[in-house]
Amino acid sequence: MSDIGKGVRLGRIFGRGGRTVILALDHGVEHGPSDFPERVLDAKVIVREAVKGGANAIMMHKGLAIRTRGEWAGKIPLILKVTGRTALAPDESAIQAVVGGVEEAVALGADGVAATVYVGAADEPQMLRDFGALVRRCSELGMPMLALMYPRGPKIKEKHGVEYVKYAARLGGELGADVIKTYYTGSAETFREVVKAAQAPVVVAGGPKMETAREVLSMVKSVMEAGAIGVTIGRNVWASADPIGMLNAIRRIVFRNQSVDEALKEVKAF
Repeated sequence: MSDIGKGVRLGRIFGRGGRTVILALDHGVEHGPSDFPERVLDAKVIVREAVKGGANAIMMHKGLAIRTRGEWAGKIPLILKVTGRTALAPDESAIQAVVGGVEEAVALGADGVAATVYVGAADEPQMLRDFGALVRRCSELGMPMLALMYPRGPKIKEKHGVEYVKYAARLGGELGADVIKTYYTGSAETFREVVKAAQAPVVVAGGPKMETAREVLSMVKSVMEAGAIGVTIGRNVWASADPIGMLNAIRRIVFRNQSVDEALKEVKAF
């Protein structure tokens, strides 16, 4: 019966045609509060805008999920982030620690679990062991697993380089992830290699705050042309001056295959 549960949950995360726009809200753990403009320091504001803008799901840690439940429960699927690290730890010893569990996701009414692996990091073996245990428990409980597979470590010359990114994506697919989230490699041509290698559906990470809405939407258009099934994006939506407009613009590209110029009509300010 776990396959039935997983199928039901995946169906709630993905829209028509098996595509999705996920709003990421796990940045407070990874980067601290400085990433958040004053207007959206209250996470409830972001969740309300995610619902109003038509996001397919929202990804966050359990503390925010509990405190914002009145804004998302019954309105938008929750993907519970169950690993984390802070920006205060040294990069050379970076590890994504398990800070939540699949059972907690079930108890919260989540429709998915998300976990990060730094592929190539010094503590990669521990992260892989933890990831394997999470995938196994997700399978047992019918919970979809979104794997955030990021090249990072002493042997990684360029974390956005296509050879590293497609290796990381392939690793997630081989280890049983239902969906892979990873870095944008800079072009549709190179990201197509990532999609082909992954052996699981791929969404792109939104990355750092960009300077213009056109830059964000051009990336979204590029990855969709490469065969991605959508995006998982945070700062380039909720840190913009028009989050709902940005979500609507992204949805135009992901679900309606519209051009960047057509999608930009939705954005009043960035």
